[in-house]
Amino acid sequence: MNLWKREIIKTKRGNFEIFIAGQGNPICVTHHYSVFNESGDYFAQTFINNNKVILVNLRECGNSDRAREPYQLSMIETVLDLEEIRQELGYSSWTYAGHSTGGMIGALYGIHFSSSLDSLIIVGSAARDYYSSTPECVYNELHPHFYRMQELMKELKRDGLSFSDRQKLIKERTQISLYKPERYEDYFNGSINKGTSAKRLNFFSREALIYDITRKLPEITSKTLILCGKHDVQCPVKYSIEMHQLIPDSQLHIFEQSNHYPFLEEKDEFEQIIHSFFK
Repeated sequence: MNLWKREIIKTKRGNFEIFIAGQGNPICVTHHYSVFNESGDYFAQTFINNNKVILVNLRECGNSDRAREPYQLSMIETVLDLEEIRQELGYSSWTYAGHSTGGMIGALYGIHFSSSLDSLIIVGSAARDYYSSTPECVYNELHPHFYRMQELMKELKRDGLSFSDRQKLIKERTQISLYKPERYEDYFNGSINKGTSAKRLNFFSREALIYDITRKLPEITSKTLILCGKHDVQCPVKYSIEMHQLIPDSQLHIFEQSNHYPFLEEKDEFEQIIHSFFK
């Protein structure tokens, strides 16, 4: 597993911690509330064999600046921060790739800054509230795992949680989002460890209730690849299909034996699709 090189990027909007690995055309990867470190990220790892990947810690994550005002934790502010980072790094354009809430940020990025994107990759995500009216979503009260998922999320926010207890909770939470939960150890080998920003997660939980950018998706002009597991319980596949129907220059691929992590659950097929897209 490659070790990622850490840098602090100083921009007009603040200072941001990034991690860089790989060589080639630049790809920006981030997630709404994940806290990355030198161990990297399983999703970002997918791209480092053929590209230079810039993994970004957003505000309140790692050693990036804190938010002075609550609105700075919003998705649109996040997109503006990413644009400043791109310019400071000297790229005229780059690819953005986002998984889950990272994909939600990506869709908004494409709406407002398609000219800054060589291409856009959105994995297991949505362009609107994906749980309040969707029983297939694990965050909907009608889903059989809803209450246990809520308990797990609450426990993971608790201060003073030991490393071993945290890992047990993370394992159980992640297994709910796997097509074959018994293969957890095959997918997550423990060499990558990342955290969660409770502040960003709490803000996102509120912002998600009013999140709906579907009517603006036709404004995305960058070449777009949309990927999703057929059995995704976090962002059900119908939301990926909807994005594909609304984004003009988009491709869609559905992984038949994946839940929320197709880049691990069907790794070879995922990498082939990515390779073909860039080729």
